[in-house]
This record gives sequence, C-alpha cells and structure tokens, in this order.
Amino acid sequence: MSPPRVTAVMLAYGPEPWLVDAAAAVLASTGVDIDLVVVDNGCTGDGIDLVKGLPGVQVVRPDENTGYSGGCNVGAADATGDWLAFVNSDAVVAPDALGKVVAVAAEPGVGAAMASIRLAHDLDLINTSGNPLHFTGLSWAGGNGEPARDHARRTVVPSLSGCCFVIGRARWTELGGFPAEYFAYHEDTELSLRLWQRGQRLEYVPDAVVRHHYEFSRNDLKLYLVERNRLLTLLTAYQGRTLALLAPMLLLTEVAMLAAALAGGWSRQKTRGWGWLWRHRDWVRARRRRLQSERTVGDGVIADLMTARVAPSNVAAPPGMGVFNALAAAWWALVRPLLARR
Repeated sequence: MSPPRVTAVMLAYGPEPWLVDAAAAVLASTGVDIDLVVVDNGCTGDGIDLVKGLPGVQVVRPDENTGYSGGCNVGAADATGDWLAFVNSDAVVAPDALGKVVAVAAEPGVGAAMASIRLAHDLDLINTSGNPLHFTGLSWAGGNGEPARDHARRTVVPSLSGCCFVIGRARWTELGGFPAEYFAYHEDTELSLRLWQRGQRLEYVPDAVVRHHYEFSRNDLKLYLVERNRLLTLLTAYQGRTLALLAPMLLLTEVAMLAAALAGGWSRQKTRGWGWLWRHRDWVRARRRRLQSERTVGDGVIADLMTARVAPSNVAAPPGMGVFNALAAAWWALVRPLLARR
C-alpha cells in the first residue's frame, strides 16, 4: 500500500529561529508521503529564504498577517494531501511522529489526533498531552512540566493542542477550517468542541514525539484574544440549555476575570473583548446558528472529560482560586448530569 499523503501546514511570523529545523524535520518524516506549505505571515528572519528552496516546500504569502487561524486556513487551501498536519514553526517532529498520528486519526470514530508535545530542553518532560477544558471555557497546556512516563498511555482528550495535530482534509473542509475572526488562540478548543459535537473523539498519541521550543508569554494582544475568544466559543458552541445551566458560574467567572484583569493591569484588554463581541453580535449570532445546526449530539457527550478545577502549571494562581474551584466543583457536580447527550 502507498503511504498516506500528508500536507503539513506551518506558519512563520517574526524572527522564527526554529523554522528551518521544524521544516526539515517535517520533510524527513517517515511512513507518509509529505509536502509542506509554509505561510509567511511576516517572517523577519532568514528562515523563509532558507526553506523555500527545499524540495516539497511551497511558500504562501498573504497580503497581511492573517494570524494563526487565518494562516492555517490559507495554508490548508493549497494542500494536496488527504491529511492535514498542523505543525508549529518552533516544533520539531520525530521522524515517525506524523505517521503515527495519521494512523490514529484514520481510525473509525476519530475526528483528529495530536502528538505528544515535549519540552525541547528535556524530552522526558511534557509540554502538553492534550489541553484540559474547564466548563467555563478556560483551557491550558495539560501535563506541562510533568514526566512523559506519566503520559505514556494513549488517551481520549477534551481538546487538541494546535502545536501538532492531524485531521482529514475532507473533514477540515467540511468544518470550514478555523474561524478567521479568532486570529489567534482558542481556535483549537473551538475545533475540538465542534468535532465532539459531531460525535467524533480526539486522541492523544503518546509515542509520536514532538520537541517543542515552548516559551510562555503574556502581552496585551494575547490577553485580549484569549479572553475574547473564550467567550466567543462559549456563546457559539455551547447549547442554549448548557448556557442556562451554567449561567451563575459563567457570570461569577466574568467577575473573577475582571477582578484578575484589574489586579494585573489588563482590564482594558478584558473590556475590549466585550466591546468586540457587542459590535460583531450579528456575526456571533450567525456563527452560533451554524454551529448549532451542524451538531449531531449534545454537550453531555464531552461533559465527563471537562474539569471544574482551574490548575495551569505555568501561571501563578490568583488570590481566591481555591474558593473559585470549590464553587465551580459544586456547581458542576449539580448540573453535569442535566446536560443533554442527544
């Protein structure tokens, strides 16, 4: 049998010190027929010049920086493979990683699959083995900093990591890719929810190793987008019944996030997100109608995989987190049995 045909999509923005290594690793993948589309979203280093001449590489230059969401869509539009592999430009895949992820993604009932993302400075440590999903829409890198041996079992995950995952090109096209309006952050969570809501599960492949030069950062644009897109996902992807059942905790979360924003000096970014949602309310309503019409199962299908405890390893817990987690756990225990599966 011929190997599966895979198009990898990689975005380049800014200095991109690992772009050449990441691209070369993708092209050296075994067990797949691979090509690579690199989307130049504004690369300022020499990486684009170095990779554009490599066999199997196509460089695409949008007219403007399209962000992660739009850039992935641009790259996928030029794909020729039956499978799409989205790989970060600072992620170096092991030779057999993409082949192993494709094999799992091709199994019946699997909507998409992700690799085992390891910290570049120590491959025995996890960067993410699947992103936990709090019922309020919060998400973070699961298992970050934990020994890889503790994540050596293949598991079903609530949310994929956008760092390295594989999805069928036909399925991606059917979904319409990522919403370009997200620009960056949380689009992997939204895609994950949409796959679950179509009755398709997401898998973590522990022996598909990816070395990720991960660097956690916080800036005004990221703070704005993360919070805005979290709310955007809730408002469009959750069923109306789910939103009604969660309303008290969602309102409490907004108060808590605003308090954290005020204390952290990013209240302008938080309120700016509310403003965007209001100004684009027609688009939000249209997006909600589409997502709700697509779904085949209720939110209860993923409820057992969600968490009620906020516990990211790379962010210091703000004051009052213990109280918030206790209230969230109590409310989640009350309403989770009421979420519809059908």
